[in-house]
Formats: sequence, C-alpha cells, structure tokens
Amino acid sequence: MSEEMKACPQCESPYGYAKNNELYTCPECGNEWNPKTIEADDNHWVKDANGNILQNGDSVIIVKDLPVKGAAKSIKSGTKVKNIRLTDGDHNIDCKIDGFGAMALKSEFVRKA
Repeated sequence: MSEEMKACPQCESPYGYAKNNELYTCPECGNEWNPKTIEADDNHWVKDANGNILQNGDSVIIVKDLPVKGAAKSIKSGTKVKNIRLTDGDHNIDCKIDGFGAMALKSEFVRKA
C-alpha cells in the first residue's frame, strides 16, 4: 500500500491517505474519493464559506455585512441571493441583489442556501 498523501478534494486537507488500492480517505472531514476519477480541472471549483461547491443557478445567503462603494447602506448578513452565475477572478460570483442591482461577490462571504 502506498504511503503517499493526497489533498482532499472536499476540504483541501493535505492529509488524505490510501484506504485501499483505489480509495483515499480524509481524516478531517471523512470524505472518501478515488483520485483517478477526480477531474483535471478541480481547481476551478468555486466553494462557499463552508466549503460547499457552488454551481450556476444556486441560491446563496450572505454571511457577513458587506459595505458597497457608492451606496448609503451595506448588504446585510442573511440576505438571500437567487440564481447566481460563477465567473473567473477575485469576485467569482455575479448576481442581482434587490435594492442594489447587479453585483460581483466573493464566494468566501456566502453560504449555499
């Protein structure tokens, strides 16, 4: 059996170990995976504040009050945003927020609804 450790694709812990000939196990989150089935572009996954993978069309909830440049008020924690669109870049979520219009958000400030 191989003593090589692999990073967990779910929580990104570097301590994933070989459980048997095909599966690896993460001791931190309990995830089991086959490294042969992990897609080559797994670096393009967008994860929320809790580590859940986001997809186009998902609904998310803001987890922190976010100040908006040029606006008199901030976006409050708990605001629900529907039908997000994922993009490349630092602000990797495009969406429309009631009362604010089109916005770009960072995935680290939202959680999947």
